[in-house]
Amino acid sequence: MDPRLHPTIDPGEHRTAESRSAPAFDRERTSGREVSEDLGAVLRSTPSKLIALGVIVSILLLLSGLVAAQTVSSRKATHDALLATTEPLADAAQNLYSALSVADAAAVTGFISGGIEPEAVRDRYERAVAEASAQLVAAAGGTGDDQDSSRLLSGISGRLTVYTGLIETARANNRIGNPVGTAYLGEASHLMQTSLLPMAQELHIRGVRAVTDTQHDAVRPPWFAIGLLVAAVAALGGIHLIVSRISRRALNPGLILAIASTGLLLVWLLVAGLVSSTATQRAIRLGAEPLGTVAAGRILAQQSRTAETLLLARRDSTGEYEAVFEQSMARLGDLLRVHSGGDPVIGDAVSRAITARNEWVTSHERTHAALSRGDYGAAAVLAVGPGPNGSAAQFAALDLALTEGIETARSELRSNEARASQLLSALAPAAIALTLVSLIGVTIGLWPRLREYR
Repeated sequence: MDPRLHPTIDPGEHRTAESRSAPAFDRERTSGREVSEDLGAVLRSTPSKLIALGVIVSILLLLSGLVAAQTVSSRKATHDALLATTEPLADAAQNLYSALSVADAAAVTGFISGGIEPEAVRDRYERAVAEASAQLVAAAGGTGDDQDSSRLLSGISGRLTVYTGLIETARANNRIGNPVGTAYLGEASHLMQTSLLPMAQELHIRGVRAVTDTQHDAVRPPWFAIGLLVAAVAALGGIHLIVSRISRRALNPGLILAIASTGLLLVWLLVAGLVSSTATQRAIRLGAEPLGTVAAGRILAQQSRTAETLLLARRDSTGEYEAVFEQSMARLGDLLRVHSGGDPVIGDAVSRAITARNEWVTSHERTHAALSRGDYGAAAVLAVGPGPNGSAAQFAALDLALTEGIETARSELRSNEARASQLLSALAPAAIALTLVSLIGVTIGLWPRLREYR
């Protein structure tokens, strides 16, 4: 075999090739290790640590500032919504109930009078119906996305049309002496008592509950926002201590500015939140709570008056309406006694309401006694007549006192809620501004130290 066709490789030459490639691989491995060691050294260096601390504290500052601004904006929006929609809805619902009750009592009073109803009674009925329609419109503006409240308002509006139609039919028959007018009156009054008034009362209860829930939410301290700001101040203080030791300077103006700005925001949030919460608590204690009492009392008084007029109109001998009157008046007395001990807001109105209630009970007892002995004419005069000692006059005095109490308590509620909202008005934009100042302070405080390592 020709050796030229199969050349052999010299082992020495093979070893020489390996020896040439080995140093190149070692150099690459050494170079990679050196890069890794250099990167580790850079990351462990003081400038890298300062940059990392600056980024972390900047993120914390930005987060705490945004959370504080959002919390304050949300709290202020809660107060504004209560003033604009929630509380007006509760007030409109209470007025709606009162207007419906007055309309029904006036309609029944017209039938008690017999024949053609007095013009004053007719005017009172028409004014009450018009007031109910106006309060329906006012309440509709405060329902917002509340589907249940919208459903109640729609139901009241539709049934009110049916009710007024029945009253007009009853009135027309009563004028010509047709006994069927009483049946139409009974149907209308039944619709009012079993449908319209309960729906209006449910609407009022929902409104009062919404006001109470909103106020209690607004009283809670913003702990999360406060905690973030405390953490931001602590972090800034820690960075200032580190930088001071590194630079061997006692004070760093930039970081001092950041600490002062963040601390100011924290103190502002604490003080404004505390004062706003105090105003809200005052709105609850001196506004919402007495308002709920006198509003519920006015509804009970209206229920009692309706029961008294229906007792006469139907000449009820079952005792049903008498029982309703007694129960409503007893509950009214219990409610009024809660605020009879010198309440600073509604004490005077409650005292006058208690006096009128007691005199009304006395007048009603005379009315009931006249009915018991069959003297319907005397009972009618005592119940719906113009006499100063009659039930009509005492009910009017009671309703006036309760209405004044409602207006006083509502004014107290709204003024304190407005104050709570106003105290927070400047804090949200201030939180953003102070956060930006703090971020600038961090930059000013760290940048000169970083330049020293170039």
